[in-house]
Amino acid sequence: MDNFGSLHHVELQQVSDLRSSVDTWTWLFDALGYTPHQEWSGGRGWRHGSTYIVLASASRGGAHDRRLPGLSHLAFHAGTMQNVDRLWTAAPQNGWSRLYADRHPRAGGDQHYAAFLEKAERFKVELVASDAVR
Repeated sequence: MDNFGSLHHVELQQVSDLRSSVDTWTWLFDALGYTPHQEWSGGRGWRHGSTYIVLASASRGGAHDRRLPGLSHLAFHAGTMQNVDRLWTAAPQNGWSRLYADRHPRAGGDQHYAAFLEKAERFKVELVASDAVR
């Protein structure tokens, strides 16, 4: 039972445009060590260890807004501060907008080194450095 209490999977987002979302998320998942796990006409999945993440086509229209009730964002361990900086630099060329640029990399506080990114469908991720002062 060494997986007890850990996440099995996350159905991350119901997307309006699966094709463009897959391209954007694939870059990030590749950079974070996830590998393709599932693929079907209405979705994709990536695995990291015993956890996997799924993107699926939305069955209804509408837009995600992390500021409304519901999921705000996911935070990923992203390695060293140097790796967080590398991802921050590459993000715009890979479909991600930078958030809180005026406070980067300390937007989460002085003891927290992270990059905050958002994709076109307004889904936010936080990439946290493991070697930052706590």
